[in-house]
Amino acid sequence: MTIPISKRVENLAPSGIRAFFDLVLGMKDVISLGVGEPDFVTPRRIREKAIHSLEDGYTSYTSNKGMIELRREIVQFLENRYGLSYDPEEEVLITVGVSEGLDLVARAILNPGDKVLIPEPCYVSYGPVVEMAGGVPVFLKTTLESKFKVTPEQVEKACSSGVRALMINYPSNPTGASYSKKELQAIADVARRKNLLVISDEVYDELTYDFEHTPFATLKDMKSQVVYFNGFSKSYAMTGFRIGYAAGPREVIAAMTKIHQYTMLCASITGQIAAREALHSGLKAVAEMKREYNRRRRFIVDALNDIGLDCHMPEGAFYVFPSIKKTGQKSMDFAQGLLKQEKVALVPGTAFGSSCEGYVRISYASSYENLKEAVKRIKRYMKG
Repeated sequence: MTIPISKRVENLAPSGIRAFFDLVLGMKDVISLGVGEPDFVTPRRIREKAIHSLEDGYTSYTSNKGMIELRREIVQFLENRYGLSYDPEEEVLITVGVSEGLDLVARAILNPGDKVLIPEPCYVSYGPVVEMAGGVPVFLKTTLESKFKVTPEQVEKACSSGVRALMINYPSNPTGASYSKKELQAIADVARRKNLLVISDEVYDELTYDFEHTPFATLKDMKSQVVYFNGFSKSYAMTGFRIGYAAGPREVIAAMTKIHQYTMLCASITGQIAAREALHSGLKAVAEMKREYNRRRRFIVDALNDIGLDCHMPEGAFYVFPSIKKTGQKSMDFAQGLLKQEKVALVPGTAFGSSCEGYVRISYASSYENLKEAVKRIKRYMKG
């Protein structure tokens, strides 16, 4: 018997990251600069809190919206850190990572054929979550010359009939690009005039190096038009705990919660308790990790430029997105050749959009020693 599969799912392209890393499985002595995961262990006090919660018998469901204690502490954290004010009862939802939250908001706001503007290069799930919700992703292509930043002019020009939202991520995966308050305000002015909902993924906010991070919801007259996403995976090195959150207009959060309660039910209570501890004690560890990421950032950018790969200095996250165009190779060919000949794994740029041919993503969430050795191998491969 042949079981028919949904056309919408059948037409989805598989993740370019996972497709490439299937090649890595089983290979020995590979230096992996591909997966976007901190190489640090979750800080001890957070781990201990999670362990103690299990020993104390906290193994039940929580509210669909998440533990009210965690929601209140997130609200207090956002107020203290950014001056953002939300109602923990009606305007905050705890999700299973930011990825689930993005899926929820797409399904909550989109009708068939509605369009969402997405700056490209972009994280691999943005287009697919829009498509799975019946929407149409409209990619706004950015370049190395613009430091991979979308401009207000691009957003305005793309605001044709049916455009409902702008999905923006900063600091960015895969480029590390971020925006100053002035740059964001110019984009916000367009979003406000065009009545766009802004879906703002700011999960790398604590890893901003050269200026202070500005949440989109803090911009003038924008809070009512922004769904703010953040979480604990990247900054706190808590990827396996799978805790994210959304904060925004109560009607959007209510719609997201309705979907969440029928699909995911609630996030893990262990992860939520660990997240509470992260808010209490984690920022010192975040600062220490950030210092080390910054050291690696400066090394890898200088090293890549020295060996002939044009690479801009990212403002945040833990990725660089160098151009390999001078090699004359396609992104996938470069990545596969480097893996097979020198056992260095990185991600072909095409995983992050059709306009990203000629680039690769390198994660510097790997040890300084690994980065130094990887650069030697990349240089040797290019001389090849």
